[in-house]
Amino acid sequence: MTEAPVFDLSESALTSARRAADRGLCPECFGRVFGRLGHGLTNPERAQRLTDALRLPPIVDSVDCPVCGGLFARLPTWVDRTVRAAHGFEWHRFTCGSRWDPERLAREEALWIEVGTEWGESARSAFNRELGKKVALASGAEGVTERPDVVFLADLPVGRVELTVLPVYVRGRYRKLDRTLPQTRWPCRRCRGRGCTFCGGTGKTYATSVEEVIAAPFLRTTGAEGSRFHGMGREDIDARMLGDGRPFVLELLRPRVRSIDLAALAGALGPDAAGRVELQDVVPAGPADVLRVKEAAPEKTYRVGVIGAVPVAKVNEALHLAVGRAIAQRTPTRVAHRRSDRVRTRRIVAPRLVGTDAGRFTLDLRAEAGTYIKEWVEGDGGRTDPSLSSLVGAPLKVESLDVLEIHDTEV
Repeated sequence: MTEAPVFDLSESALTSARRAADRGLCPECFGRVFGRLGHGLTNPERAQRLTDALRLPPIVDSVDCPVCGGLFARLPTWVDRTVRAAHGFEWHRFTCGSRWDPERLAREEALWIEVGTEWGESARSAFNRELGKKVALASGAEGVTERPDVVFLADLPVGRVELTVLPVYVRGRYRKLDRTLPQTRWPCRRCRGRGCTFCGGTGKTYATSVEEVIAAPFLRTTGAEGSRFHGMGREDIDARMLGDGRPFVLELLRPRVRSIDLAALAGALGPDAAGRVELQDVVPAGPADVLRVKEAAPEKTYRVGVIGAVPVAKVNEALHLAVGRAIAQRTPTRVAHRRSDRVRTRRIVAPRLVGTDAGRFTLDLRAEAGTYIKEWVEGDGGRTDPSLSSLVGAPLKVESLDVLEIHDTEV
């Protein structure tokens, strides 16, 4: 059952209404002088109740309204502009806003003081609400305050509607099986992405990346103008990402299509993915997932192939000494050109020798997030202390590196 409107006409409200009645206001602006008085009525309905109580003629729409200048009378035009602004885009949820001339808003506040109202509602707020109602009726979409597909901004002084299309987010896990594939697009160092003879005009150091392989079918299907890739950390180019894969969020920018079959797209990565990249657990996501992925710092388990003629007993002794021991890792030489030079403290949580061969051995290492595994094994010229090389007393070299597991479900 619909609740009956409440609009108590006190003597104070009627006194303010008498003062406002000769200001040439339109029904919307007159009623909005009392917009926060009672509930269940539109502002034009408030205006009618007040004029009836004061035995005044009904207030009519006017393009000369000193507050809105006829903007509320032209709402149908703004509804049409709003719907047309989103032509070619799929949208089911929207938010409306507006940009006003500051002088017009100041004029309204001055009016409230002059007539003595304590119930005034901002023209901006009322316009946004009424525009949203009518856009919902015209489009069949839902007006919301959180997680819209599109945001409309009616620039009233200019006479146009600006459209912001919110991204579509997808999260999942990827496995990288190729030791020559970077995680993200790597701009050419010489031309910085512009294209040159060194990079063959591509602007890239590597032909493709995990990011580009995954994004390609989503970009084609949604018609998005671009994408951003957010991974829970990254593996080296020459390292594989195995096990259950690495969590990621793909952010599709300004998409034209939002209703997509994620399962079908995850299985249609294209020829560049064959034997190189696999996807699993692909589901819809939101902005909060980006933050979760970027801020997560789970431990990881690696499999490391090491070259070094070291007795098994010596390796096991060194691994025993390494468990939980603080490791001071200065920014590695190989990344010093793009990362700040500082010392980070990390720990090896659970090391295990899993295989040996002539002059080689294989380790499984569970380590804290951010541990530079290659440098911990090799020492990086003393920049990592202690290193496995220093603990066994012999030079070691990493031959291969795989990420076996990211323990994100444990945190």
